[in-house]
Amino acid sequence: MRKLQQAKVNNKRVLVRVDFNVPLKGGRVADDSRILYSIPTIKWLLEKKAASIILASHLGRPGGKPNKALSLRPVAKHLSKLLKMRVSFSPKEPGEEKLCLLENLRFHPVERKDSARFAKKLASYADLYVNDAFAASHRKAASVHAITRYLPSYAGLLLQKEVRELSKLTRKPKRPYVAIMGGAKVSDKIDFVQSILEKADKALIGGAIALTFIAAQGYDVGRSLFEKEKTRLAKKFLKKHADKILLPIDFRVKTPRGTIITSAEDIPKYGKGLDIGPRTERAFETQIRKAKTILWNGPMGLFENPSYRKGTAAIAKAITRNRGTTIAGGGDTLAAISKLGLTGKFTHVSTGGGAMLQFLSGKKLPGLEALKHGPDKNKSKFK
Repeated sequence: MRKLQQAKVNNKRVLVRVDFNVPLKGGRVADDSRILYSIPTIKWLLEKKAASIILASHLGRPGGKPNKALSLRPVAKHLSKLLKMRVSFSPKEPGEEKLCLLENLRFHPVERKDSARFAKKLASYADLYVNDAFAASHRKAASVHAITRYLPSYAGLLLQKEVRELSKLTRKPKRPYVAIMGGAKVSDKIDFVQSILEKADKALIGGAIALTFIAAQGYDVGRSLFEKEKTRLAKKFLKKHADKILLPIDFRVKTPRGTIITSAEDIPKYGKGLDIGPRTERAFETQIRKAKTILWNGPMGLFENPSYRKGTAAIAKAITRNRGTTIAGGGDTLAAISKLGLTGKFTHVSTGGGAMLQFLSGKKLPGLEALKHGPDKNKSKFK
């Protein structure tokens, strides 16, 4: 994988695939964490006197057609403020500006189909291509994969950091290695869970995923969110890795009469487990203190609701007190860290959700594999 530092960018037009898939509220950027992570690459290109920098990103799921609510125009305005320089917005094609942001790539249905024609069109805007969107690199999209056939291609500073830091977990992590898993669905993370259970010394499981494991043990979880069809798989995990898996012993449960704290075995019929309880927090914190390597993916509860944020907050703060290697990742995890004001207090916070899970599962990411070869000399980007 060729690094950006190897590229000669002086007086060259550079197309940079970034991940500006940020939440918008009222026509403004609500959380700029993902934007901030790509600024080092943009500044590096400016310092090396690139002739122009064309930024390209997706935002949300517009379904392959224009959607004003998912336009990147507000992102261009926000980036201008962050960089303290003009960032032009290009709804169609870039002009002669020093720095511009193209419209949402997913307004084009062919972007997600890895279209060679669309990749050639993007390539025609530049002399070099930089992938700084690790979070999008697990998909075969035209702006991540096909485009590398038509331009000299390099890994941006953020993408390099993602690979470097996450590789620490796939090679020889310092032990004890504790993995903390949360979120909604086991089905979204089956390969990841299997891989982590093989490699980690302890797996602390919270969120709705934990409720699938609780149900697999034969307990009633009331009206809690869980995956009935995955309880058999959860049983297999519990049988094979009983010595590693640590499940919640209590939950904060929403009931018609308000929130109660109850043991994992006694969730009432009309209750919904929406956060791990205080005894679980203390049990998880004990394991976190002992760890020399920590991986965290997924909140411990419905953190968007302040009433069910305590578990996620307690675990996040416990991780930041650990002096070992602490890595967190995933969209909801990133949002939780930002909301809790803990950005910058981890060894590394990965911008990738699915990309991080696939990387740590040992799968090859199309966007990274594409950077290992140069452009195809037999293909013209203008045909």
